[in-house]
Amino acid sequence: MATEFKPRMLGIVCNWCCYGGADLAGVSRFQYPPYIRLIRVMCSGRVDMSFILRALANGTDGMFIGGCHLGDCHYVTHGNHDAINMVELTKKILANIGVNPARLRLEWVSAGEGIRFASIMNEFAEQVTELGPLGKSEGMEDSDLKLKLEAVTRLIPYFRVVQNERLHVRRDTEQEYKEYYASVECDRLFRELIADKIALSEIMMLLREKSLSTGEMANILGFTPSEISRHLISSASQGLIRYDADQKRFAIA
Repeated sequence: MATEFKPRMLGIVCNWCCYGGADLAGVSRFQYPPYIRLIRVMCSGRVDMSFILRALANGTDGMFIGGCHLGDCHYVTHGNHDAINMVELTKKILANIGVNPARLRLEWVSAGEGIRFASIMNEFAEQVTELGPLGKSEGMEDSDLKLKLEAVTRLIPYFRVVQNERLHVRRDTEQEYKEYYASVECDRLFRELIADKIALSEIMMLLREKSLSTGEMANILGFTPSEISRHLISSASQGLIRYDADQKRFAIA
């Protein structure tokens, strides 16, 4: 008899609001899955993209971020606005590398919303259970998932700069944020500033392990040979990689 899948889930929650809601849910005996582990931080704006990617790399199947409702942040910097910008960008990055962005969820919960907190946890746990184990459900081998997560993790400092300089917006409602990150303009900026960087990082990660042909890299990464060639030409012109004509393979320069 097959063992029922029990997802590994992690939540990082704001001390002032969402953690209070979680505490109220516990005191009031509102039930939600015990395998959801919570970490308390002072503000949802302190949650970094690296925390999410590290959790996923360590086998977390679902990641929850909880903060104060927009407009109710306890800090003048309005950290929950920073949190939603970071989460929406991270979702686009996850989708780009083939990880279902539904594995990452951001919600606003006040200290008095114990029932709401328990309801969200139950709903999210059910959703992640239906998605199944990270990687396998996306059709990726563990080695491929590890490579892709490491490739984007190496780019986090660059992503921060891009977010601050080009993709950081201020909106009044969550829906307005979602509409912006789903817009044609945001998609264009993402392709121009981020997608190619991710692809190149994945290629460089592969070539650090061994020399490969264009076709081999295309098969591993799920790109077309022409896409791989475009990145290889750019990298070769910068002196990052070299081509072995005898072996017909590329390697780190």
